[in-house]
Amino acid sequence: MVMKENKKLVSLLLMMVVIIASMLKFSNGISLCNMNEDGLDACKPSVTQPEPTKPTTKCCEALTGADLQCLCSYKNSVELPLLGIDPTLAAALPKECNLTPPPNCSN
Repeated sequence: MVMKENKKLVSLLLMMVVIIASMLKFSNGISLCNMNEDGLDACKPSVTQPEPTKPTTKCCEALTGADLQCLCSYKNSVELPLLGIDPTLAAALPKECNLTPPPNCSN
């Protein structure tokens, strides 16, 4: 019985993530931790599998103005992998851009 309830909960959470992701995809002016949609898009190839790329200048510029402590708060998020984002790669981005990551932010 507990297993069945867990499956329902997981299904509900997945549905919520899909709905939120859809809303974000179609809304204008997306911003996360002081990074706008352009900055997030510029960094996405560096944090996705199977073949992440080195962060671009545009990505690093966006990270320069970002709230790195805020971004760090997502490092253990279960939603990131559902969106195709590798949390380990995301946590490494500041260092890749020669920025000082917040304390206790490494995985």
